[in-house]
Amino acid sequence: MFPITPKHNPSLTESILFFLIIVGLISYFIIGLETVPHIPILLGIFLLTTYGLIKKISFKDIQDGMIEGAKTGMGAVFLFMLIGILISSWMISGTIPALIDTGFSLIGGTWFYAIVFAVTAIIGVSLGSSLTTTATVGVAFIGMASAMDASLAIAAGAVVSGAFFGDKMSPLSDTTNLASTVVGVDLFEHIKHISLTTIPAFIIAFIIYVILSPDKVTTLQGANDYQTALETTGLIHWTSWIPLGILIICTIFKVPAFVALGISSLTATLLASMKGSLQWSDIWSIWFDGYKATTDFKPVNELLTKGGISSMLFTISLVILALGFGGLLFVTGIIPGMLNAFKEKLQKVRSIIISTAATAIGVNVLIGEQYLSIMLTGETYKGIYNKAGLSKKALSRTLEDAGTVINPLVPWSVCGVFIADVLGVPVLTYLPFAFFCLLSPLITMMFGGRSLGTKK
Repeated sequence: MFPITPKHNPSLTESILFFLIIVGLISYFIIGLETVPHIPILLGIFLLTTYGLIKKISFKDIQDGMIEGAKTGMGAVFLFMLIGILISSWMISGTIPALIDTGFSLIGGTWFYAIVFAVTAIIGVSLGSSLTTTATVGVAFIGMASAMDASLAIAAGAVVSGAFFGDKMSPLSDTTNLASTVVGVDLFEHIKHISLTTIPAFIIAFIIYVILSPDKVTTLQGANDYQTALETTGLIHWTSWIPLGILIICTIFKVPAFVALGISSLTATLLASMKGSLQWSDIWSIWFDGYKATTDFKPVNELLTKGGISSMLFTISLVILALGFGGLLFVTGIIPGMLNAFKEKLQKVRSIIISTAATAIGVNVLIGEQYLSIMLTGETYKGIYNKAGLSKKALSRTLEDAGTVINPLVPWSVCGVFIADVLGVPVLTYLPFAFFCLLSPLITMMFGGRSLGTKK
């Protein structure tokens, strides 16, 4: 469970009221005023701090709650900084430019969004990381969409959908392992069972992307200009594929993500230095500030000017604020109050499935952390599923269907802010087109009862 003990036990009515106020506050500022998510999250922290003090919770307990909440995301913070370095180093080694150039050569306009979705899904399963997939091939596909005058919103939705399909179905994925471990289900039995809802969602999403894909003539407009400009950068070389190969090898041998990204980044940096096109001191500056392209073709400059630790600071600051905010929701007892009240009233199979999904979605919305949505919901509902005679696989499947894939659809969540920052497409812009992520919880709530092997 979350490592914070509630210091107050509010009533269900009080918990729901605060839930509505907080969601309304965040929605008003982000959607109505179009502010960055940091502002409403910080105002929410002020509101919860005031509430805690009124309820006689000491400021030390409030502060400790924020700190404990933020500590749960420290692993992600270090990983985000390393991904910023990975993107900049893959730029100067030519890895991302090579991916973009190859994409232009192999992919025409027909079924473009569907191909983006399918290829990203395959790579996501191979890497086992939605964020790494998005930050590498996802960036390349967004560049292609821009060059082909395709919709960046739909392309980003296809990238996110494919990346999180991989996150669900890969045995290398952290969330897949977490969901099976929390509930106590064999990993491969878990993957086999989630395919009952995941495969239909994939097929439906693929068909929708085929229908939405533009015609070939329109999408190929200007592609040659991009390829010519990419060649003039001097970045693309046969060695450009080595950092990607190293990352795949590390994934196969289950090397920890931080170590794998570090090895790939260092290799890419050394390869870039061997080309001699950049000064040794400039390379290390690029690690922090990112790469800045200087071709004669402005769209390519905008495409390749990415990466660096500094590009991740927006994301990192929001993650810390959001998780600190989540800690306050626990120390004030608001989330435990709702969870405990709801789980006592569940009897029917369908109501249990729907409630599980709603809880996982709610934790994602309130706290913005997919790991916590899986852990908290799993721990809360294990006893309920056992009492109702439901299989553990049904619980682990629902955790993935409504926990893992919803996080990138929340503007202030860990995945949401990262993806919006890396792809340059706001969450609310790509959200309507992330069809796989939208379909997964709907399918599990509609058909996740007796028809999908729910009973023991």
